[in-house]
Amino acid sequence: MTPRLTAAEQALQALGITEPEEIDIEVIALSLGAKVKYRQLESCEARIVGQAERAIITVDSRAAPRRKRFSVAHELGHWHRHRGLCLTCRTQDIGRPLSDGRRERAAGNPELQADAYASDLLLPGYIFRPMIAEVDRLTLSAVKTLADRFETSMTATTIRALSTNRFPSMLVCHSQEGMRWFRRPPLIPDRWFPRPDLLPESPSFRALFKGGPEPGQPAKVRASYWFDNSMAERFMVTEQTFRLPDGKVTTLLTLDPKMLDL
Repeated sequence: MTPRLTAAEQALQALGITEPEEIDIEVIALSLGAKVKYRQLESCEARIVGQAERAIITVDSRAAPRRKRFSVAHELGHWHRHRGLCLTCRTQDIGRPLSDGRRERAAGNPELQADAYASDLLLPGYIFRPMIAEVDRLTLSAVKTLADRFETSMTATTIRALSTNRFPSMLVCHSQEGMRWFRRPPLIPDRWFPRPDLLPESPSFRALFKGGPEPGQPAKVRASYWFDNSMAERFMVTEQTFRLPDGKVTTLLTLDPKMLDL
C-alpha cells in the first residue's frame, strides 16, 4: 500500500516535483504564498509574518546554506499549521531531533510540528523511499550521498533513513556534558538504550574530547561501550561519527542483527 501523502508532499506534487534537485525552497514558498528574504537577525534565526494568504519569511543571512533551506521549510510548516499566530524561531527551535522519551509530546508542540513539515518538504517520502530502498547497509557514506542530492543535513537525512524502519541502526548525539538525544527505529527493542556518557574506549569519545579525526571507516567495538546491558558483552556494534557545528558529535550505530531477536 502506498503511504498517504502529507500536506508538504502534496504541495510538491502540485508543482510536479519528482527529483531532489527540483526542490527549490524559494519557489515552493512562493507557490504557497510566502516570499523569502535574508538578512541578519539578532533575536531569532527565522520568522514569518503573514496576513490573509500572503506571508514574508525572513531567515538569518549568516546561516549555512542547508540550514537556511531547513529554516525556510520550518517557517512554511508554521504557515501551514499555525497561521494567525505570531511565531519567531530561535536556533534551538529549528531542527531539534526528538529523543525517544519525548515522542509522546511532539503532537502538541508547534516547533516539532513545523520540523515535521520541513522534513516532509525537503526529504519527501515519495522521492526518498525509492532511493533509500537501494541502500543495503546504512553508512555515513550512503547518508552523505543522499544528503548532497537533497541538500539536507547529515542529521536530518539519517533520521529520515531510520524512519523507514529498515536498518538496525540508531543515531546518538553527545556533548561533553553527556548524551543529548538519540533516535532509533521501532525494530530496535527498548532494551538497547544508549549509555548517558561515552566511554574512553569508543572512537567517538576521542573525536569529542581529544580532538581526534572523524573515523573515516566504520569501527567495530564492543556493544558494552554503548549499552549498559548485561547482554551487551556478547555482541559487537559498528560506529561512525561526525561532528556538528556546535561542538557535539553524532554517532551512527549499527547493531548486530542478533541483538534484535533477544
